[in-house]
Amino acid sequence: MRFLSFRASGRARYGLVVGNGIVDLTTRRNEPDLKSLIAAGGLADAARAYAGNKPDFALDAIEFDPLIPNPSKIICIGLNYHEHRNETKMTGDAYPAIFLRFADTQLGHLQKVIRPKSSEQLDYEAELALIIGKGGRHIKERDAMAHVAGFSCYNDVSVRDYQRHASQWTPGKNFPATGPFGPWLVTPDEVGELAGKTIQTRLNRDTVQSSTLDLMIFPPARLIEYISSFTPLYPGDVIATGTPGGVGWVRKPPLWMKPGDTVEIDIEGVGILRNTIVAED
Repeated sequence: MRFLSFRASGRARYGLVVGNGIVDLTTRRNEPDLKSLIAAGGLADAARAYAGNKPDFALDAIEFDPLIPNPSKIICIGLNYHEHRNETKMTGDAYPAIFLRFADTQLGHLQKVIRPKSSEQLDYEAELALIIGKGGRHIKERDAMAHVAGFSCYNDVSVRDYQRHASQWTPGKNFPATGPFGPWLVTPDEVGELAGKTIQTRLNRDTVQSSTLDLMIFPPARLIEYISSFTPLYPGDVIATGTPGGVGWVRKPPLWMKPGDTVEIDIEGVGILRNTIVAED
């Protein structure tokens, strides 16, 4: 099952992907948005009820919103692949490196990432996103994946010089229009086992990152256990699980994204998230 948030006819909507179209759930369900549908435990019910319906919109006739436009938390994980940790020459810790992204920095599939006026050091980061379906606190690792509503693609675009202004990474991770998220939520039953599935970034069709999801240092279940030990997780919360090796800033010379570029995040079984880069007006 695949779900998405989108805009059509001047209205924010959410829906179920059926073939090359979308069944609009906004007009069929009481929940006002995808986060609310997740919180109501309605994903499976909506799929059963409407998978046979004729689509209301074609996929090429809508604008994609960030998958969850209004999460209560976007929790991002740093240095979570050995190759990336090694290329940055940063030492590892016994616990995940965590920072936060603001919801208003997000954008949807096919929308434009903005390179800010204040920096040319715009970098890509392919990440698997977890969308929490069932909230909780002190969730055990063995139970953690039962709390996941689905998976999506995230590009945790970074403004590297601002990220390195101090020991805290927040400025470089929160410029406007630097958090592509989507195109859709794919439920765990459709994705299947994560182990061995590829995660890649393509910049102007050239593959610049390539790894597999089982090479995370802290796998998704461990992340959920640790995060829920210090903060409650709620339906619709997003965990971006970290990027593999091959980021632009470690290359010689550095490979920065620039206006006119196209960047794709491709995660096997989850989808392809595509965006273009523009300069800040």
